[in-house]
Amino acid sequence: MVNSKMGKQTKLIHVEGNVFSGTGEGAKFAGLPWVKSQIKDKLGFIPHPGTLNIRLTEKYMGFRKLLEKGKPIEIVPKSGYCHGKCFKAYIMDCLEGAIVIPEVEGYPENVLEVIAPINLRERLKLKDGDKVEITIVFE
Repeated sequence: MVNSKMGKQTKLIHVEGNVFSGTGEGAKFAGLPWVKSQIKDKLGFIPHPGTLNIRLTEKYMGFRKLLEKGKPIEIVPKSGYCHGKCFKAYIMDCLEGAIVIPEVEGYPENVLEVIAPINLRERLKLKDGDKVEITIVFE
């Protein structure tokens, strides 16, 4: 647990999983002007147009229920799009970004989509199956 400047307590949740290729929907979403604008305003960076898809290992399957108790950063959709919840995160303890949880019925509980101002696959030289550690900032 970490104390923030405003006296609030912040928890850090560590999870890990394996990289996998997605369908490209995350890239379309992250590239939308209204999404980029909200992420810049609420998270402090302009997202690279794409997400890093992580399939959580079995050990971390229940962590999404814990996130429901926290205060997410909401991405308010335009008409016809789904809501998204974000939490600030650190990827491999060195790169700032966020996890995005789309509020879509049937969205897999063991999948995280990670956004960052850079292409995480390229920067970290990741390929499908590689293990990734993510530290989620939880208030």
